[in-house]
Amino acid sequence: MTLSLTSDQADGETSSCCTPQPGTPALDAEAAVELAARLKALADPNRLTLLALVAADARGEACVCDLTGPLDLGQPTVSHHLKILVDAGLLTREKRGVWSYYAVVDGALESIAHAVGHGIVPPHPNSPLEPA
Repeated sequence: MTLSLTSDQADGETSSCCTPQPGTPALDAEAAVELAARLKALADPNRLTLLALVAADARGEACVCDLTGPLDLGQPTVSHHLKILVDAGLLTREKRGVWSYYAVVDGALESIAHAVGHGIVPPHPNSPLEPA
């Protein structure tokens, strides 16, 4: 494979392709670590389903006892997945007697959607996520 330099690169000038464009949102190291942890927690289909079930619950929270049936998983397995979502800052946990109740952290889903949709790369003009 042969590499060739453009005339500005041959003259020692920095190519504009290597310079961040003004107004491009940057993801700092701390935000990248936090976002990666949240996305890693969501990378499991069972956890993604659990988060969706909790978010969709009309009461705004869900008991672990109500979440085992839809996934056809045992309570210890569901609790394990829920703990990962709590540790990632996506759910809160409140213990009531022998049961634990989970709720989505305010703004957690919106912050992920914003970071993925707008925080890493600028929105595409034809994106279906952009209002018309």
